Amino acid sequence: MLTRKSQTKREEKKRKFKQVRLHLHLDPSNPARTRKHKARTGSSAPFTTHLVSNFPLLNPTHPNLPRADPASSPEESAGILHQAAGEEKEAEAASGGLGLGGVVAAMEAQATATVKEALAALYHHPDDGIRTAADRWLQEFQHTLDAWQVADSLLHDESSNLETLIFCSQTLRSKVQRDFEELPSGAFRSLQDSLYVLLKKFNKGPAKVRTQICIAIAALAVHVPVEDWGAGGIVNWLSDEMKAHPEFIPGFLELLIVLPQETSSYKIAARPERRRQFESDLCTSANVAISLLTACMAIDQLKEQVLEGFSSWLRFCHGISASELASHPLVHMALSSLNSDQFLEAAVNVTSELIHATVSHGSGTTAEQLPLVQILVPRIMGLKEQLKDPSKDEEDAKAIARLYADMGESYVDLIAAGSDDSVQIVNALLEVTSHQEFDICSMTFNFWHHLKRNLIRRESYASYGSEVAIEAERNRRLLIFRPKFETLVSLVSSRVEYPEDYHTFSEEDRRDFRHVRYAVSDVLLDATDVLGGDSTLKVLSTKLAQAYGSCNTEQNPKWQPVEAALFCIQAIAKSVSLEEREILPQVMSLLPCLPHNEQLLQTVCSTIGSFSKWIDAAPAELPILPPLVDILNKGMSTSEDTAAAASVAFKYICEDCRRKFAGSLDGLFQIYHIAISGVGGYKVSSEDSLHLVEALSVVITTLPPESARTALELICQPVINPLQELIQQGDQILQQIPARQLTVHIDRLSSIFSNVKHPEVVAEAVNRYWPILKSIFDQRAWDTRTMESVCRSCKFAVRTCGRAMGMTIGAMLEEIQTLYQQHKQSCFLYLSSEVIKIFGSDPSCADYLTNLIQILFSHTVQLLRTIQDFTARPDIADDCYLLASRCIRYCPNLFVPTEMFQRLVDCAMAGITIQHR
Repeated sequence: MLTRKSQTKREEKKRKFKQVRLHLHLDPSNPARTRKHKARTGSSAPFTTHLVSNFPLLNPTHPNLPRADPASSPEESAGILHQAAGEEKEAEAASGGLGLGGVVAAMEAQATATVKEALAALYHHPDDGIRTAADRWLQEFQHTLDAWQVADSLLHDESSNLETLIFCSQTLRSKVQRDFEELPSGAFRSLQDSLYVLLKKFNKGPAKVRTQICIAIAALAVHVPVEDWGAGGIVNWLSDEMKAHPEFIPGFLELLIVLPQETSSYKIAARPERRRQFESDLCTSANVAISLLTACMAIDQLKEQVLEGFSSWLRFCHGISASELASHPLVHMALSSLNSDQFLEAAVNVTSELIHATVSHGSGTTAEQLPLVQILVPRIMGLKEQLKDPSKDEEDAKAIARLYADMGESYVDLIAAGSDDSVQIVNALLEVTSHQEFDICSMTFNFWHHLKRNLIRRESYASYGSEVAIEAERNRRLLIFRPKFETLVSLVSSRVEYPEDYHTFSEEDRRDFRHVRYAVSDVLLDATDVLGGDSTLKVLSTKLAQAYGSCNTEQNPKWQPVEAALFCIQAIAKSVSLEEREILPQVMSLLPCLPHNEQLLQTVCSTIGSFSKWIDAAPAELPILPPLVDILNKGMSTSEDTAAAASVAFKYICEDCRRKFAGSLDGLFQIYHIAISGVGGYKVSSEDSLHLVEALSVVITTLPPESARTALELICQPVINPLQELIQQGDQILQQIPARQLTVHIDRLSSIFSNVKHPEVVAEAVNRYWPILKSIFDQRAWDTRTMESVCRSCKFAVRTCGRAMGMTIGAMLEEIQTLYQQHKQSCFLYLSSEVIKIFGSDPSCADYLTNLIQILFSHTVQLLRTIQDFTARPDIADDCYLLASRCIRYCPNLFVPTEMFQRLVDCAMAGITIQHR
């Protein structure tokens, strides 16, 4: 649950986000970078002159932009934006008497003025439409060639306000990142000099502007070879500048921080080999960077930046051994800062990087890393009390929890060995898991998953040699960690409780809550891999018993703890053995006694469905099935959500307990007819009704043919009768009604034909109902949705009945080949390919299959003559060549020797270049 303090903080963040949302639209980079990176760099004049000399008109196609009146209001500024197109000719005429330099200067002045106008409109105009238009114009402007000159000019302009500086620094940064190749080869030096001047100018802020300049310089360093920065590259250049100009150290230090961070930024349009070379250059310069950071330690005001820089550079410090790092002053400063509220986050970042450094690829053996590990782990373990401190800021608690999670995941192989120190670390991670904030608690979930894998996989014990030794060591470790996983199950099971105010949740909040439940379910499954399903069930049953006891004794009973325990039990259902006889009989006998709260009933229904296999295997002396079916019946009439859960559970129960239902068909048909008819208080949606259709279909499969024939007719009646009534209303009505009125019934028929595994019985039904299907074919052949539904029904009939469907197949194929020529429905081709699979090798069908192939393919090749045809009709192309491939496989003698085969090959050559997905 959120504390009042954390709620206030989140509300404040939301307000801040709303205030800057338009600004963020302008920033193509990650807005988090503004906070994470800070800034600086170095000296000379703007590079505008160099650009003008190489690009005299910058962008000849860009309209001449009108000059703004500096004193104009936001409304007037926006108006000038709208006048730009209308005044184009006047601006051109006005420039007619100027020399080339004058034209360029006028264009630059006009572009600069228009950018200012657009920014004024974006931030200050009261009309949302004007602000949106300004935002769009500015984003487009950032992609133009003019943007180089205008952004640079405005950044050097002392009169530019903060909004202009932020926009122009973002623009210049993004241009360097993605558009560097627009510049001529000689422009690098001018650009470098200009950025250097800007870095010194903004050395003391604004911080957001300085950060963007630093990122721009870092991106420039990625683009150009190391020698362009002088001997030793940009880091050596930076070292010289810091020594020569100590007054600009804050800006230089931020550039030092940004450099390694930008190596992983794919916003920089650099070639892979250049990016790899830049990383190599940084590795070579890492010792210089660390020395610079160490030198800055003495300046208290820079301590946070120094820590941030150290965490950035650590992954490039391949030449520094673990023993050297263990005694390094920067490491000791970081570890001592873990106890400082002011520097905690930066210190955590450094410590996390140090942990990763001890286990990264190529870091050496465990023994070589021990000197560093031995100073890291005790300092981290000393933070336990801070984690428990209720007065601790939520962000600080998250930082500490992240550190514990990093330690656990990184050292999981050592922890899994089960030493006394390992147990202490696991206990600390359980403390994190017990934290009241789920965001903090869930940080440990990956650790528990990795620990589980390490404990159960055979590779973890390969060094023990013999099977006996491996089994002994595995049992020893499991014995140590079983109590920890039992505690884990108890801790996370309460996380899935419905909040009291759940009914007020937005859809987004409800989605987040569902994700919490999925995450907890995954942790429970990890626990069952260590404990076993039956043992995990035992832990959860204790929670259920406690919750049910409280529910019965309290004046205002709470259903939420009962529902949470049941949710966790059903989450591990597949791991519980079918032979379990201690806990599940008690759980199943408890379910009918629970209150019928909507969310609780939904979970009860899901629990019944999850344990359907166990219910089928339960001893005959346990009469649990009838009361459970009654619960599902109740679920179908309570709400749409409970009806959905009950329908799915009903399907699972019928699938797994089908033989137990063989003598109870009357009750099942009563439930089915009420649900399908939509009367009687059931709230089963048309989609969920398919689960009931499937449920009864699998039960019918268990019956002997005569009984199955009667049952099939009963299950088809509620489906066929509405279709028959619609057909009897006349062709005009049948052609005009929405497709949904037909497909809802046809889809149920598809489910019946798919799941009743009595070929002869189903074939008789298909033949009996064919006139109804033919009427729909005839009157709705133009309607793709209806045709797909009818063809799917026929497809399942063909698959189930096979050659038993011979009495209907001829009429079906005749219908398809006639309608395909008129309406070009691709589903006709797909249905034909299913028929070919079944009947292609049957000699008695050769004549009408030959005719079918000839007619379908001759018409299709006319539709697929060009590449454009394939692009316009991907479904036709896809199903045509599926049919052709099945003809080659199942009836090559009817297809390959024909002239049509060669025509299809020629047609395929036209479409072979199309990438069809």
